[in-house]
Amino acid sequence: MPTLHGTIFDAASGASLEAKVHVIDSTGHFRSPGDCLLKVGSGRPFFYCAGSFEVRVERGTTEILVERGTEYEPLRVALSVPPQGHLDVELPLKRWTNLPDAGWYPGNTHIHYDDKETRADDRLRLDPHVHEFHVTVVSILQRRDLPYASNKYPIGVLTDVSTAHHVVDIGEENRHNDLPWRIGYGHVMFLRIRNVVEPVSRGVLVNDFDPDYPPLCVVCDDAREQGGLVLWCHNGNGMEAPVAAALGKLDGFNLFDPFWMDPEYDIWYRLLNCGFDLPASTGSDWFVCSNNRVYVQTDGAFTYDRWIDGMKAGRTFITNGPALFLHVNGQEPGSWLSAGRALEARVGWQSHYPLNRIDLVMNGQIVARWDYPNGSVAGEVPCTLRPETDGWVAARCSGTARDSFDQAVYAHTSPVWFTAGRPPVQRGEDALFFIRSIDQALDWVRQKGRFTKDEQREAVCELFRRGQMVYERLA
Repeated sequence: MPTLHGTIFDAASGASLEAKVHVIDSTGHFRSPGDCLLKVGSGRPFFYCAGSFEVRVERGTTEILVERGTEYEPLRVALSVPPQGHLDVELPLKRWTNLPDAGWYPGNTHIHYDDKETRADDRLRLDPHVHEFHVTVVSILQRRDLPYASNKYPIGVLTDVSTAHHVVDIGEENRHNDLPWRIGYGHVMFLRIRNVVEPVSRGVLVNDFDPDYPPLCVVCDDAREQGGLVLWCHNGNGMEAPVAAALGKLDGFNLFDPFWMDPEYDIWYRLLNCGFDLPASTGSDWFVCSNNRVYVQTDGAFTYDRWIDGMKAGRTFITNGPALFLHVNGQEPGSWLSAGRALEARVGWQSHYPLNRIDLVMNGQIVARWDYPNGSVAGEVPCTLRPETDGWVAARCSGTARDSFDQAVYAHTSPVWFTAGRPPVQRGEDALFFIRSIDQALDWVRQKGRFTKDEQREAVCELFRRGQMVYERLA
């Protein structure tokens, strides 16, 4: 069989680039080097490449697809392979946008490698570059005695694989489930911590007799004391989410993690309506199995501390490709404004894949929509808002085009907040929603929760009641 040798580099600078590669030869089979790392996730198969590769293919037409992150154009090449010998092909990648040049830096805040991963070190070195993450957070977790490959790393920034523009942080997913596959209190992610926060898991995730204690709010405080960032993960799926939000234990919400789920955005919108400032973040969970990323705008040149500060301040948007920007009275997400007579909003976007719909969402309701049946890859639209209450506004976009993970393209900004002198009309209804959900959680704690002493159960009930009282005041 002939050998195909490919070299991947930046079309503008000529610098060698890590990427993922999809090769289909004339027989219709996917071909990859024998010692390669393979992409994880749905859609087309790819292998990871550190800048060059060699692969054996059959004679005839071979098709190559090369991708790096979401800011480079996917490169498609078809070539005729001779019956034998060695064929060299150069594969220059072109950027369709450069968001870091504009102060926006991408990261993935939720990654694990499972117990079947045998080359975690190689994957960890390539993931940040193949997917172009300035911040890559791989977290430890505990589920019974499963030896997850990512659990071997020490907590904190891994200096031996990090660079000035690619920070690899080992964080923690702290969690509780009712049954092994049913959400209980929920899951939280800790970023930029120095030490393991114990317990990493509790209840049946440890063993059949481990108590459902302590609640997540307690360990969130421990992470905060280390200077860590706390993100709710898997959105509203967890009975402690409204409690943690109400008591100020969270710095943000992981949404679109690892895929779109309408009920989770409903929970997030309701929490925003209750006045809780929870910026949007996202990740991919098991491996980098999607193009999901959160872009954070930093105050000055990129550093991990500035990136964390930008996340806390709400200067974010989440996406699997499109770049989405929102300005309200000239201010960006994370800002607080006085509504006055009107708010002048402007939504802008860029995308390699065409977008079909742009939405402006105010207090959980779509207040303006722009449809593009034939698709749009760039644009900007204005909208005048006349809010009569306090609240928030955010932008989102979507398209029917699918990326190589077979996900429809999508993006959502964090909110811009505004004051108008009275609370939003939705606040009372949404507060009642959370009062009822906390009642259900309290029933579970009292009737099903396992504890080693009554004081533990009473402490969890007291915590949940404190959170519920916040919603009672709002209602």
